[in-house]
Amino acid sequence: MTYTEPFVFITRPTLQGTFGMTASTHWLATACAQAVLERGGNAFDAVVAGAFVLHIVEPHLNGPGGDMTGVFATASEPDAPRVLMGQGPAPKKATIEHYRSEGLELVPGSGVLAAAVPGAVDAWLVLLRDYGTWELPDVLAFALGYARDGHPILGRVVATINSVAALFTEHWPTSAAQWMPGGHLPRAGDLVTNEAWARSLDRLLAASADAAVATREGRIDAARREWREGFVAHAIVDFGRTAHRHSSGTDHAGVMTLADLAGFEAGIEDATTVVFRGHTIAKTGTWGQGPALLQTLMILDGFSDEYLDPSTALGAHTILEAQKLAIADREAYYGDAAEPIDTAPLNTVPTNTVPLDYLLSADYAATRRALITDAASHEFRPGTVPGHTPYYPVLRTEYTTEALSTQSAGASAGVGEPTVATPTRPAPGSAEPETLSTGELRGDTCHIDVVDRWGNMISATPSGGWLQSSPTIPELGFCLGSRLQMTWLEPGAPSALTGGKRPRTTLTPTLVLKDGQAVTALGSPGGDQQDQWQLLYLLRTIVGGYSPQQAIDAPAFHSTSFPGSFWPRTWEPGGAVVEDRLGDAVITALEQRGHRITRAGDWALGRISAVTRDPQTRLLQAAANPRGAQGYAAGR
Repeated sequence: MTYTEPFVFITRPTLQGTFGMTASTHWLATACAQAVLERGGNAFDAVVAGAFVLHIVEPHLNGPGGDMTGVFATASEPDAPRVLMGQGPAPKKATIEHYRSEGLELVPGSGVLAAAVPGAVDAWLVLLRDYGTWELPDVLAFALGYARDGHPILGRVVATINSVAALFTEHWPTSAAQWMPGGHLPRAGDLVTNEAWARSLDRLLAASADAAVATREGRIDAARREWREGFVAHAIVDFGRTAHRHSSGTDHAGVMTLADLAGFEAGIEDATTVVFRGHTIAKTGTWGQGPALLQTLMILDGFSDEYLDPSTALGAHTILEAQKLAIADREAYYGDAAEPIDTAPLNTVPTNTVPLDYLLSADYAATRRALITDAASHEFRPGTVPGHTPYYPVLRTEYTTEALSTQSAGASAGVGEPTVATPTRPAPGSAEPETLSTGELRGDTCHIDVVDRWGNMISATPSGGWLQSSPTIPELGFCLGSRLQMTWLEPGAPSALTGGKRPRTTLTPTLVLKDGQAVTALGSPGGDQQDQWQLLYLLRTIVGGYSPQQAIDAPAFHSTSFPGSFWPRTWEPGGAVVEDRLGDAVITALEQRGHRITRAGDWALGRISAVTRDPQTRLLQAAANPRGAQGYAAGR
């Protein structure tokens, strides 16, 4: 079925072909991944090449010291969606007691105390080893070339560097040396190099070539060992011993050790799935926020199609209310289930027994669906699960500290995630929210999708380790991430900070299957908004009959009526951010229902990209986000 009046405006065509398709958040990553397909590589060779390019060309949004999550299917096992797990855990010494002893109420949003063990590079190498076909030097050649010879820097990168210039100058001199050489900002379009990262890539490749192994897999593993145990690990640990400024406004040293880095290995996991309108939707487990999208779909599946049109007041209201309920459960129950917390007090949720089967059941969805009325809820409403007491976080609408209130604005600007800011609230450390000349709010992370002619398909979201997350490690040319800010300093919370456990990441790519075949890979940057925006795409394509580009271009919105995953963890009860193109009539009707609306501009929200495959005809498609004129698709 299609919506009564489908949104038909598109900014560009949905690409079509039969050879291979790539879509990402930066045209250079798209071009490099597509070049791999053209030279005979498969989707996994291509996505790894594109991902390492994203480290170079979008350094304000991701880096080698960050993390990533992917979901994929292979041509040989098209009915078995898998998750590429590149989310490192907290260091073993990252304990609630230690952070509290440092005078912290929250895990900082920047600085190495916010850093999980970096997982992205190891994950990409595991994917290449197990599912790719190319040798490592060929895959890394694109990124190495841009790091050594330069790439034209984006205006957004320059704006980000400018926003944290005081922080770099006053507190993070190694970052100033990398991004403001001689004290000068680059200009948009300048060719910018990262010679330290180029040298690091050369050393990884040298370790691979020197290994006394005869197989491609063995050579890739040699590079992985050098990353986890060799010069990279030693540089990370040595640099972290020096105290530096964090988003708290105070100085701290890191706690990561060589054993933390050596002990982590990325892996492959089974995906979590539900069926919605005849389509299987595949996501991560509860160490990510992905199951919240699945819960939302289960709630919405009980409504008729007229309630599922995001372009109408009825549809937008129903979707927003369902999302609030699912994300409340995310806060109350989700966490890494790999290890138990022995110190959890009575009457709290054991984090090793996340009740996911119950949360995704049809019966539970029906109880949640019954809570949706004609009026917008301003409450935090997790559900009731037998044998479990939901965790209730501290619900802050604002947050500051004495240290923050007495220091200069620029010194604390590099905090949280570089995601889409809410226009009604200034970014931390800034007088006003930063807005681009296009009207688009600064932010995002990165995303890339690839499908090849054989039917291999992957959706991947690399993030973390952005240039403003912690000081640059000069020997390596990159900094660590800040994913631990998603944990709570409260024992018993399902996502409590615990050494050796993964923080509950927001990274949440999506794979869609139909009749046992992968048909769509999609994803988006955007922190807590990632799955909210992807939900709109799924509804518009599965229920509404939109083409991929129509669904991406259509007006977007999201809820802010839950505690944010990023420092300072505040929320806006009943809040919803909408693109003005949703229309005055729809926006007014939402306000009349009680939603606290923030208008973001005509083209401000949503960063979706997608590739598709029709198993019957072998037709491939690709589409990318036009907002900000940076995301591109390519293929033939």
